Amino acid sequence: MGAAAPAVTEPGRLVGMRRPVLLAMVLVVCSACGAGPSNRPHVAVEREGGGSEPGATATETENPGASLPELQAPRTDLAWFDCTQSTLTALDPGTPPPGDLIFECASYDAAVDESGTLPGTFTMGALRARLTGTPENVAPLILTSGSDRSSTATLAALSTGDLTRLLSTRPVVALDRRGIGSSQKIECLTPQLRRNLADLGQFDPGPGDQVDKMTALGRDATIACTDYLQPQELAFDSTHAADDIEALRSIWDVDSVGLLATGNGSAVALSYAAKYPDRIGRLVLDSPAATTVDAATVAEQRLAGQEAAFDAFANQCTALNCSLGADPRAAMTDAVTRASNGQIPQVSTNALLTAVTGTLAATGGDQLGRVPALSDAVSTAVAGNTAPILALALQSEGALESDGQLITRCTDGQQWPGPDRVRELQDLWGERFPLFGPSAAIGLLACTSWPTTAPPALPGELNMPVLVLDGIADPIVGTAGVGIVTGVVSSAGATTATVTWHGSGHPAAQSDCAQNSIVTYLADGVLPPDGSACPA
Repeated sequence: MGAAAPAVTEPGRLVGMRRPVLLAMVLVVCSACGAGPSNRPHVAVEREGGGSEPGATATETENPGASLPELQAPRTDLAWFDCTQSTLTALDPGTPPPGDLIFECASYDAAVDESGTLPGTFTMGALRARLTGTPENVAPLILTSGSDRSSTATLAALSTGDLTRLLSTRPVVALDRRGIGSSQKIECLTPQLRRNLADLGQFDPGPGDQVDKMTALGRDATIACTDYLQPQELAFDSTHAADDIEALRSIWDVDSVGLLATGNGSAVALSYAAKYPDRIGRLVLDSPAATTVDAATVAEQRLAGQEAAFDAFANQCTALNCSLGADPRAAMTDAVTRASNGQIPQVSTNALLTAVTGTLAATGGDQLGRVPALSDAVSTAVAGNTAPILALALQSEGALESDGQLITRCTDGQQWPGPDRVRELQDLWGERFPLFGPSAAIGLLACTSWPTTAPPALPGELNMPVLVLDGIADPIVGTAGVGIVTGVVSSAGATTATVTWHGSGHPAAQSDCAQNSIVTYLADGVLPPDGSACPA
């Protein structure tokens, strides 16, 4: 973006911007259990120490929810148009959706900088999911997934899975962050630089080892993207994302909004609560990422979730007698070793692992079928046929690794480590997280040269109930962020209750049981007992 206000003249093109060269595997079915204290069906409740026992007594949560005003339906709305077929085609052409599912798309303009310091507007993309029987004239729920995956793709995948319990009560509106998904596109990297970053420099002919190569690639990417965005290169943090939500609230002309934040979207939701405390009517933090720690710690928490999600996949793979054999972890470790040694043509180690992570994190569609599909793709790649694994890698990269996601992650992250520290982490994580650790360490170098930004804003006062959802095997953010984020909102005065889903994947809202808690909370502000659990 240049000094002039950018405007969209054609899809994906900005005026006034210089263009340089340029799932865990959900293999479980959640029973229809609820976790709300009001008219609540039977649930399992976690005990201290991580165990659970059906019928155990949960810790009752003091609920100020009765005093919360109802959420309001929009008085004015966006210009929605039906985009059901195009959304489904982009998501998974071979997956038939629920017959009564409707997707609608819209966009609106938000100021690049709400204070007026920076000029211009940015076009935000939104997706609304509802059923043919969803009540009209009810308050929608806003979903933000931050930079983990586009919010619209997250909502589309959840909706084609099983979001029926929630959608039967109100529509859900996903709002993509700047430069991600359906929001105004950013293409600041050349195709070759983008490919080299995705491969973590493994095939780059530059001098030095892979750490040296990735350091240089991260520096080149930073120069390319900050030059492309100048002078607005720092307007992509969670605070500006919160302003974009506030712009939508203003268009809707409602007093407050309900937010469902998944993963990294928790930073956006907490920034909104910090800047607009009187504008947030309900807050659901689903599998939140830690917002007050350095980038290496965030990555380490994610690694723990990836390893746990892979263990869940391996168990299913073994049970299905999949092509990875009796020990899927050993077979996958062998494949990763072969990729790192260049023995799988055109498939980098990180491309292979990205395909695995993307599959483990996928929701909706044929979830059971993804187990043999991933197994077969890896097995055939080792045997010499790389087409299936490359297709999975490209699909996952498209969902997780856009230029806008790189910019947002680098902006949101804190204290990115340098090359020497990354070499230490390679060894440390290689022992603790043998499958994913070494590549994750190198990946941190993509943002090492990015300009330092202020930490995400945290709410100072939040006198309301907050619902927190968690999963035991989350390949996108792990589970350690839940305690940190819960502490943050509790310190601000919020009453919290955590519901843990014992399935594998991201986010926990794909559980019908977890949705019951959301539905009750949105309707009357009442939290379930703290420590409630939803079965896999």
